[in-house]
Amino acid sequence: QVQLVESGGGLVQPGGSLRLSCAASGFTFGSYLMYWVRQAPGKGLEWVSCINLGSATYYIDSVKGRFTVSRDNAKNTVYLQMNSLKLEDTAMYYCAAADTWIPSRPPPTVGDFDYWGQGTQVTVSS
Repeated sequence: QVQLVESGGGLVQPGGSLRLSCAASGFTFGSYLMYWVRQAPGKGLEWVSCINLGSATYYIDSVKGRFTVSRDNAKNTVYLQMNSLKLEDTAMYYCAAADTWIPSRPPPTVGDFDYWGQGTQVTVSS
């Protein structure tokens, strides 16, 4: 069956770094655009980043220059390197896959994506 399994979250101080991983199985990973979406406490889903089939990358403005998305099609894995973390980056981070472009606006819903992971918690706190 299809699985997206995120890992790498945790508690980090402001200015710190984390690397999230998302291991995919059960579908043709290389044929899907891969997304990172987050949900802060009490808020809705927020599109964070996308990497397309050619590994072109896209980010929301608030993470540009701090986050880097990458994919390894041989390992069926997508990564999110997060540097210079801020308090406002605290959220549950989800990995998602879609065979089409999902824009950042309007805010996405789970149903926009073909596959969705269980999430990994990132907490930025001093």
